[in-house]
Amino acid sequence: MNEVFANVWDAIAENPAEAEKLKLQSALMDALCEVVQREALTKKEAAKRFGVTQPRVADLLRGRLSKFQTDDLLAMLTAAGLHVEVQIDKAA
Repeated sequence: MNEVFANVWDAIAENPAEAEKLKLQSALMDALCEVVQREALTKKEAAKRFGVTQPRVADLLRGRLSKFQTDDLLAMLTAAGLHVEVQIDKAA
């Protein structure tokens, strides 16, 4: 029988903690990509704004989650002028 998952991260993660980490990193990456799209930034402009190299921005835009740590993404969001809030709920 096929197992059903709530989302892709639950399906590919080795354990629930890893799934939560992947969900968080994905949300942070999405927020950065939204900045790039909303402001129509070039990779060069985004790199300067986020304080990273153009290849890092390319990895971000390609969704290469494994290339980023949570701390890296938080630093990029802060450099972009964004504020991050965390909401913690009881697990379902």
